Amino acid sequence: MGRIRQTSREIYPNRMLGLSDCKTGAKLVLDGEPYMVVWNQFSKTARQGGVMKTKLKNLLTGKVMEKTFQGSDRVEEADVVFRKAQFLYANGDEYEFMDNETYETVTLSADILGDSAGFLVDGMNCDLQLFNGVPINVQLQPKMTFEITYTEPGVQGDRANGGTKPATISTGKVIRVPLFVAQGDRVVVNTESGEYVERAK
Repeated sequence: MGRIRQTSREIYPNRMLGLSDCKTGAKLVLDGEPYMVVWNQFSKTARQGGVMKTKLKNLLTGKVMEKTFQGSDRVEEADVVFRKAQFLYANGDEYEFMDNETYETVTLSADILGDSAGFLVDGMNCDLQLFNGVPINVQLQPKMTFEITYTEPGVQGDRANGGTKPATISTGKVIRVPLFVAQGDRVVVNTESGEYVERAK
């Protein structure tokens, strides 16, 4: 079984995107790094012509920035694809995945995974994210269910913390939940925002 680690990437030329292509979900390259458009708004003025305001998520760091594209701007499309994978185990700050297509082991660091590391469960399926053929991150299901392994009993009428309290889920990650959630409950969590969604049915 082979092993892949994140390495430096050589950037190959891809299709160029125009203003109308920079919509939510589009993937593009800026300064050699891949970004995904997570929000866009088109506007047009007589003086400036078309303008596309966007929010871009860096697919390497997870950071979001704002960028405005003018009518004549062109930007390179990012060669980003997804492949099915399985999370194997964590080894310190390194996380091991198996590419279900090639059966190679892929190692990603906690710094690369960011908050996603706190939602990984041994044996779970996920999507391996590749940029120019090199694994750069994983994409989890947007909503996942976890058991609350520890939380203090809620006190009725306590609104000092906005009606929420800290709770530890089965992976060890701490989230905030409503006061009525108890230890042993199973809850649905948004893995992108880290926020409580509802008690599992």
